[in-house]
This record gives sequence, C-alpha cells and structure tokens, in this order.
Amino acid sequence: MNIKLDPGAYPPFRVHPTDAGLDIRAMHDGLVRSGQSHTFRTGVHVELPPNTAGLFVSKSGLMMNHDITTTGLIDEGFSGEILVKLFNHGMDDYNVHAGDRIGQLVIMPVLYEPIQVVDTIKSGERGENGYGSSGR
Repeated sequence: MNIKLDPGAYPPFRVHPTDAGLDIRAMHDGLVRSGQSHTFRTGVHVELPPNTAGLFVSKSGLMMNHDITTTGLIDEGFSGEILVKLFNHGMDDYNVHAGDRIGQLVIMPVLYEPIQVVDTIKSGERGENGYGSSGR
C-alpha cells in the first residue's frame, strides 16, 4: 500500500507486526467536547491495493477509557486526505494533541458483486428474526 504524507503529517504504523490496524495520528491539537464531535486532519493519503477498502475504527483505549469513538470507510479509489471525526460520548471534554493516535486503519478485502433485484430472497435459519432475537 502506498502512502503520501502532507508536510507535518505522521506516518501510519503498527505497534506490533501482527496488529490488524495501522495507527493514525492527529496533525493538530483539538478539543472534543462532551456530547459533541471534532474533525481532525491527518495529512495521510493512501493508495489502497486492488479489491480492498480501508475500514477506519476506534482505538480501544480511547473507546474504553474516554468514550471516544470513530468509524469510516475509505473506498479503493479515494486518494484524498484521511479526515477523522471523533465523537465524545462521555461526560468530560477530551483534549487531542498533535501526534496522538486517534484511530486505526484496517485494510479489508472487498467483493464487488453485481446487484440483482429479485422478488424473493432465500430465507436463512434466522429468517427475518434479528435485532436482539438471539437474546441478551
């Protein structure tokens, strides 16, 4: 995967060789107020391999310790800067400093299956039961 960095950007990295996600860092300081969101520049541009997408996910430490989440999807053909929107679900404001790890980019394979509109769909073993049907 090819990566281009804007001036002042931090390169993505894996802390451990077997980590699924590449840590992405903020380019600038910012405050994520309680109950609000804030968008951070990363200065990172990616050229994804064919038949892949980038799934942007929360850092587990930010999520568990500070109620900060994020998510996003980067399509294969996108080459713009990765922007990260952090959501603060907690009671306290959260300060982000330039260089802080604010999310992880996971590169996933994608199937580009054709879409076909049909009148009926084969029913699986769950049928239309979902959204809590398997219990707590």
